[in-house]
Amino acid sequence: MIRTLTVVALVALCACSKTPAGATTANAATPAPQAGGAPPAGAVLGPEPSKPVPAQLPEVLARVNGEAVSKTDFDRAVSALEARNGGPVPAEQRDRIFREVLDQLVDYKLLVQEGRARKIAAADTEVDERIKEIQKQFPSDDAFKQMLTSRKTTLDQVRSDIRQDITVQKLIANEITAEKVAVKPEQVTDFYAKNPDQFKQTERVRASHILITVPKDADDATKTAARAKAADILKEVKAGKDFAALAKQHSQDPGSAQNGGDLGLFQPGQMVGPFNDVAFKLAPGSVSDLVETQFGFHIIKVAEKQTARTVPLEEIRPQLEQYLERMNREQQTDAFVNGLKTKGKVEILI
Repeated sequence: MIRTLTVVALVALCACSKTPAGATTANAATPAPQAGGAPPAGAVLGPEPSKPVPAQLPEVLARVNGEAVSKTDFDRAVSALEARNGGPVPAEQRDRIFREVLDQLVDYKLLVQEGRARKIAAADTEVDERIKEIQKQFPSDDAFKQMLTSRKTTLDQVRSDIRQDITVQKLIANEITAEKVAVKPEQVTDFYAKNPDQFKQTERVRASHILITVPKDADDATKTAARAKAADILKEVKAGKDFAALAKQHSQDPGSAQNGGDLGLFQPGQMVGPFNDVAFKLAPGSVSDLVETQFGFHIIKVAEKQTARTVPLEEIRPQLEQYLERMNREQQTDAFVNGLKTKGKVEILI
């Protein structure tokens, strides 16, 4: 599927949330359909090796209807991709990833050209609003400017990219209408019937916990003090005090304390070993003794247990419809871009 790989599109992803240190997190993840468009069961063929990408790239990597895809455009896209992923492109994947980036830049330029041909434009107010949304993700103006420097771009370039992004989005919205991507009931039924493994749900537990953290490499005195504090809280729990209130008051897991320690539903293996083992052994409504992990000392209360099952179609239907609509949209967009390629002239120069 075409992805906007301008720096602007990726800038919006740079303020990703991170799991707080020491938190044991779990989400009530939907078992199916698997996120990201995982292929249904069937023959799995390895991808063909990518054509090698030269170590030294030329100043122009491709031409799209005579317009250049420059090394500068490519470097900015790769830089943004690496920033999003938290590291450089792995050497063993360089050819494949670089080819994918170049293909996406070519597709994007085709869309920009088509938007221009149809006289689709972005208003200054729309561009200004997008700039403000991006700036809000940064704690200060200096932090925003530092991001621009690290992405090898400027505010003027970001503004230009945003203008193009809005144009492309309007073009696709005009071309890929709701009617074209609507999911038919038989499409849902057929997908569910042909992909039974994607709708199997393992045993799950819903639990809350109170965590008293122990810093990494803590000395014996610190560890003993943390254990004693956790033991005192456990006495209060067993004396009948409200678990959620005690979690809000004492738990040092910032990810769950404000929710009364609630971790939601989780599957085997999502939690660290000792925590996982105890949580799946406890009966609903029961509370553990102190459980020690690398994060510290936990008090666990199990609220609910769900046995392994196959999720019924009617239960998963709304999410499955959304998934299939997204797949329909991707297919329609790919077909649209391929049509632009057929009508135009694309030259890959590396």
